[in-house]
Amino acid sequence: MNINLEYYRVFYHTARAGSISRAAQGLFISQPAVSQSIKQLEEKIGGQLFFRTRKGIRLTGEGEVLFKYIEQAYNFIMTAENKFSEMQNLAYGEIRIGAGDTLSRYYLLPFLEEFHRAYPGIKIQVTNRTTPETIGLLKNGSVDFGIINLPVSGDDQLEIRETITIQDCFVGGEAYRKLSDSAIPLKELVAYPLLLLEKASNTRRYIDSYAKSHNVEILPEIELGSYDLLVQFARIGLGISCVVKDFVAEEFENGGLYEIRLKEEIPPRKIGVITLKDVPLSAAARKFIKLL
Repeated sequence: MNINLEYYRVFYHTARAGSISRAAQGLFISQPAVSQSIKQLEEKIGGQLFFRTRKGIRLTGEGEVLFKYIEQAYNFIMTAENKFSEMQNLAYGEIRIGAGDTLSRYYLLPFLEEFHRAYPGIKIQVTNRTTPETIGLLKNGSVDFGIINLPVSGDDQLEIRETITIQDCFVGGEAYRKLSDSAIPLKELVAYPLLLLEKASNTRRYIDSYAKSHNVEILPEIELGSYDLLVQFARIGLGISCVVKDFVAEEFENGGLYEIRLKEEIPPRKIGVITLKDVPLSAAARKFIKLL
């Protein structure tokens, strides 16, 4: 049965008002328009909905049954509108973020704390994956946006917003402290045991590309899936690790690590926020990205 939903809206307000004139006032339409809508609805469903009394109009038995269900539907609509409004006002909602372990700890964490403090009603879900995996999560709809290490190869589906600049560097513990006295060539560095992230990471690909641009191949002694392990392994002297300089400031200050500078400087790179083009973001996601 194809019935104009506007008829039900008029029916609902008329039943609640108990008067065609009061329903017209509440709906900001004319009395004839109310009467016509009720008549059209009665014709569509094949039965009388109201009858007249001295005090106005009352629902028929069939009309009361119909009103019972229409009232529930109307309440559901009002609840949906309220929830929508709450989401727009950041009182309610959810954000799903994809980011690697390192970026979650050293970059994302302070923003999560600030956002949660300002909008405690927003549920935040963070999925830790590598940059390629985060892009995959975004494309299959598992996350609203991703925070990744740039650069990434051209992808027409992605919209990329650059955030902060980071600097990669090589570091060693006390055993390699003497190497920090002056800059050394990259070809000399690769003669030492090197500790790098696994090849699946965007950071590793960036470092390999940098080395290749200087006609050097890096063959790490140990490959790790954890940034924190790179720092710990370097600290205890297992080799020289490639880390993000911005994220080990505390270790430099405390003397646990020493930067081994290279004559061929590693170019700085960016952290970026990725979203899918032409896919709208929730109000909460837009607000969080603006914070970033």
